[in-house]
Amino acid sequence: MARIKLAYLGGGSSRAPGTMASFMYHGEEFNGSEFVLIDLDADRLQVTKAIAENMAKHAGLDVTVTTTTDQREGLRDVDAVLSSFRPGNFEARAMDERIPLKHGVIGQETQGPGGLMMSLRSVQVMKELSANLAAVAPKARIFNYTNPVNIVSQAVADNTDIPIASFCEGPIVFPPVVAKAAGLDPEKLHANMVGVNHNCWSNEATYDGQDAIPILRERWEALRDKPTDDVNGMRALHLAVAMESIPSDYFNYFYFRDEILREQQMAAKTRSEVIMSSLPSYWEHYEQQAKSDNPRLDPARSRGGIHELELAIDAISAFYNNTGRRMPFNIPNTGGVLPGFDESTVVELWGTVDAKGFHPEPQKPLPHSVRGITQQLAEYQILAAKAAWDGDRSDAIRAMAAHPLVPSLTVAESLYDEMAVAQARWLPERLLP
Repeated sequence: MARIKLAYLGGGSSRAPGTMASFMYHGEEFNGSEFVLIDLDADRLQVTKAIAENMAKHAGLDVTVTTTTDQREGLRDVDAVLSSFRPGNFEARAMDERIPLKHGVIGQETQGPGGLMMSLRSVQVMKELSANLAAVAPKARIFNYTNPVNIVSQAVADNTDIPIASFCEGPIVFPPVVAKAAGLDPEKLHANMVGVNHNCWSNEATYDGQDAIPILRERWEALRDKPTDDVNGMRALHLAVAMESIPSDYFNYFYFRDEILREQQMAAKTRSEVIMSSLPSYWEHYEQQAKSDNPRLDPARSRGGIHELELAIDAISAFYNNTGRRMPFNIPNTGGVLPGFDESTVVELWGTVDAKGFHPEPQKPLPHSVRGITQQLAEYQILAAKAAWDGDRSDAIRAMAAHPLVPSLTVAESLYDEMAVAQARWLPERLLP
């Protein structure tokens, strides 16, 4: 079992109790370890700590949980950092989603203008984290869940020597969306999803051992004119058949742009505004469970129940316990494992994790029908990482204008300036108009 010292950056977030519950669920893999919870909110750190300690005690685990609001001290001598935080909290996310709508652009957390602004905020903290690790924990690795995970990883990989890998369940959960919409058994659909995070496609896909695309096409033709409550899934199924590649359902924003923009403009609340209305009840539930000798997180009253960030936890266990587990991850495309992308570009693909590191599987290229848009998003990713790490307003506008959801340079300029002014408290002066 791994006996490590791990810092959790974001240990007071609404996902933190579920994440620590997940660590305790996997407790035997980490018995004897120390977890340092780092966040700006000392009160919520204490709630998360109490839940974790009580779960560990109930399970008979030998773990230590400490908290701090001092990032550098919390990082001292750690082996690993789990990064999952939201700079600006949901207030900033609401701006990411709401302001673009005024300019006729989709507002979304990781895509388009909203995704760019989140990357600018997130990378400021990652830059501080990198400097602190160099000073107090030079051998540490970063296991990242902070969004946009691809841009965060790109910025750190381009500017430091700190090993970083980022994680997202997307390559696991996207194919079942299409299978369920088609009325097929998700267990029989096997799709190898590759590309850049939240923007991956299948380069191979089978259903019950046969080529999946003809089967999906037959189901699409049978279902396309029938009423459905699964609009998102049917769009993804339509897209899979049209492009002959199973998509991340985030591509719905690109290929059904006009419809989704209208839906967002007509909605009473954005996604972040919906979540914010639930946060008080989440924390009420967490505070109740923190007082219990045997805490139990209700998935309906929490962010993810007891399985938050589990892919990153699996990766941490695989690395420090040397298991050779197979999973998707985001790392630089060293050796050109994914054809069509620069070796320095952070890509999302499948591979194995053991004590020697992350070992991506050799990949077939993406189909031509979807390769171009994915390459464009990879180039945007590089521009966004540059702007976030050490760029200025001009760099940020270049990145925004390069994104497929932004229709023109003039829209990019006016939209960026409005969003940067609104979020000035979370951005360095070099990025302001």
